[in-house]
Amino acid sequence: MPLAAHAHQALLVFIKNPRAGYVKTRIAQELGDEKALRIYQLLLTSTRQTTEGLPFRKFLFYSDFVDETDEWNSPNYEKKVQHGPTLGDRMNDAFQKVLAEKGVTRAIIVGSDCPELSGSLLIKAFIALETHDFVIGPARDGGYYLLGMKQVEGKIFRNKTWSTASVLRDTLDDLGRLNKSFYLLPVLSDVDTVADLPAEMLDQITRDQG
Repeated sequence: MPLAAHAHQALLVFIKNPRAGYVKTRIAQELGDEKALRIYQLLLTSTRQTTEGLPFRKFLFYSDFVDETDEWNSPNYEKKVQHGPTLGDRMNDAFQKVLAEKGVTRAIIVGSDCPELSGSLLIKAFIALETHDFVIGPARDGGYYLLGMKQVEGKIFRNKTWSTASVLRDTLDDLGRLNKSFYLLPVLSDVDTVADLPAEMLDQITRDQG
């Protein structure tokens, strides 16, 4: 279907501007800054390949500045910068801005750390929003790799200890107290440590060394 048929659906992609010593710091503790950067670049490539062909409005939110010269050069990505001191603040701000866009009625956010994410799963997430207030993709580490909504509820972004095993549980508790319906997607893995790395990604790093 043409993009116009899905223009009410917005996909937000959060990424970090890739530079050594700034991305995948837990992996860098074991493999060094340069390998951690290379791994993050592979994750960015995977995320871009998964999302670029999807028929939704796509918003790319950079951590620090918009890079007009990077590989995210498709005109289908509307580039913006994240704003806020915490991850929750930044996500809340991004949802507020995108859901205020003319015609946008549903929005889903993903990061760049989940190589298991697929286009079909993102489509399933948008379909879930037809009958639920929220959709969530639980991560094996206790967080979430995807969050979608039709109306922003700022409370779900507050009082969270981000990047810990309590995030998903606390978010679901908030939705329960708000009497909001939600749909849970399959559990997937985020890549935060060396142990999380898919075998093919480790193989790629090894080939790069050679």
